[in-house]
Amino acid sequence: MTYPTDRPATWFVTGTSRGLGLELVKELLRRGENVAATSRSLSELQKSLGGMDTSRLLELSVDLSDANEVNRAIQSTINHFGGLDVVVNNAGNGYLAAVEEVSDADARTMFDVQVFGVLNVVRAALPGFRAQRSGHIINVSSILGLLSFPGWSLYAAGKFALTAISESLAAEVSDYGITVNLVEPGYMRTDFLTVSLAQPSTTSDAYPAIRTMVDQHVNEIPGNQPGDPAKVAAAIIIVATTGDAPLHQFLGSDSIALAEGRLQTLAADLEASRQLALTTDFSA
Repeated sequence: MTYPTDRPATWFVTGTSRGLGLELVKELLRRGENVAATSRSLSELQKSLGGMDTSRLLELSVDLSDANEVNRAIQSTINHFGGLDVVVNNAGNGYLAAVEEVSDADARTMFDVQVFGVLNVVRAALPGFRAQRSGHIINVSSILGLLSFPGWSLYAAGKFALTAISESLAAEVSDYGITVNLVEPGYMRTDFLTVSLAQPSTTSDAYPAIRTMVDQHVNEIPGNQPGDPAKVAAAIIIVATTGDAPLHQFLGSDSIALAEGRLQTLAADLEASRQLALTTDFSA
C-alpha cells in the first residue's frame, strides 16, 4: 500500500472505547487523520475524548458479529470521508478459564468478536481496497496468537485463528496493492485484565491453579504490565505509514522474549519428531 501523504488518511478502527483502541484514536486525531471509530459504548468514547478536536472523527456503534451492520459502517466511513485507507481490527475481550470450564455460549461470544467480527470487517473493506488497488489491514492479535498458557485456551484460540486468517489474507491480496500486518503485543498497562477480562459463570474446584492465576491477573499484574499502550498505538501508525513492517510485528520486550522461547520449543519438537515423521511416507 502507498500511504497518502498529500491528504489525511482515513482509518477505520474497532474497539475504541478504552485501552489501545482509544490511544490509537487519540494519536490519529492529533495527527489530523480521519478516523471512523467503532465502540460498544459511544458515550464512554466521547467522554474519553473530551477536550480534543473531534471534527475528523466519525463515531459508529456497530455489532461486529452482524455482517450487515459492519457493511453499513464501512460504507458510512467511505461516504463521510470520501474513501478508506487503513483498517485496524482491534476489538476483543480477555477470557480466563480452564478448557473444561469454557461453555459453548462463551466460546461463541468470544469467536463472534475475535474471528467472525474480523472476517466481517475484512470482507466489507476488501472490495473498495481492490478497486483502488491500495489499502492496509492491521489485525491486532497478541503474543497469545503464537503460544498459549493454562487458562488462556479460548482467548488464544481466537488469536491463533486471527494469525491463520492474516497469513492467508496477506498472500491473497498482495497483488492488489493491499498490505496486511499482524500486530502481536505482550502485556499492556490497560484495564484489559480488569474491565475486559471475562470468566466462566461456573468454575471447577479441579483447577485450583487457574483460580490462583485469576487472582494474580486481577490483583497483582494490573499496573505492572511492561507495555505502554500509547507507544503501541504510535507503533501501529509506524507500521501503517512506513509500509515495510514484517507480517508478524511483535511489540513489547515480553512479546519478543516469549516469541524467542516459542521458536526454541518448536525447534526442539521438530528434531524430536523427525525420526518418526520420516517413517510415514509411502515407500519409494
